[in-house]
Amino acid sequence: MKRLVPFVLVLAAVFAGPAAAAAAPKKAPEAPPNATVKIKLGHLHGGKARILSTVPVIGSVQPFVPNQKVQVSFFLNGKGIERRTVKVSRGKGDFGAFRTKIRIEEAGKYAASARHTATSALGADSTLRKSWRVSFPSLHESECGNVVVAFKKAMRKMGYVANDGRCFGGKTARGVIAYRSVNGMTRNGRAGKGLVKKVFAGRGAYRVRHPGAGTHVEAPLSKQVLVFAKGDKAVAIYPISSGKSSTPTVTGHFEFIRTEPGYNSHGMYYSWYFYGGYAVHGYESVPDYPASHGCLRTFIADQPEIYNRIQYGEDIFVF
Repeated sequence: MKRLVPFVLVLAAVFAGPAAAAAAPKKAPEAPPNATVKIKLGHLHGGKARILSTVPVIGSVQPFVPNQKVQVSFFLNGKGIERRTVKVSRGKGDFGAFRTKIRIEEAGKYAASARHTATSALGADSTLRKSWRVSFPSLHESECGNVVVAFKKAMRKMGYVANDGRCFGGKTARGVIAYRSVNGMTRNGRAGKGLVKKVFAGRGAYRVRHPGAGTHVEAPLSKQVLVFAKGDKAVAIYPISSGKSSTPTVTGHFEFIRTEPGYNSHGMYYSWYFYGGYAVHGYESVPDYPASHGCLRTFIADQPEIYNRIQYGEDIFVF
């Protein structure tokens, strides 16, 4: 037994010392490959998309791995408006492909970007924002379509009158006359590109002069319009022709006191009187300048609606 002890100690030294010193270092796990994300925009003309059109965002991710997803973000005037998670499908080679779209419903500068979040199989990557602006068409009477419908909706939101349906009718043209009158533009029914753009942006509303009067009527003679208001909101605005310089319209605060339905002997149509012989009435001639004998002339086509809007004793401010 005395001879065996040194031999066992020698074996322990051989296997414990050198084996521990020669142990191989652990291999670090390989990092996933980096992703490369790209996008391009469709349906643009000169860097612009027509209002109410759809802009597709077409993208790719390299390499492709199963169950890939990207986040596509949309911006309007620099502010994020929508974010979507989009599935990536297998494309050609080792590329993945994805696609989404956005409908253009407002004026402004739009942008889109895409981002791949890092996973255990693939690294992260983000694209720069790709931007575009919105173009607007001119609109004319008898024109129909989605843009006309949206234009009329935007007009009504500011209180300007417009006809129902999908087409640009005479009532909408008179609403455009009122819009132009309020905003110091040439007085006609043409809705050019610039005007359409402003309307879609909600610009050009009438500012109510007497918001504390509740439900009332205003006739700002410098603007040649008749405005029905509820508090500080204009709810219906019509073009008019007021008294010419030799027979000016009386100014002040009045109440509606008397009606005269139908035509009278002077050709006045469905009249509402507010002071003596001064009335709001329809007439066959409503030029783009003050031309009446003192009354507030409206278009014959508008007057039945105006007549039914007015109530006995309702306030009217002429200034």
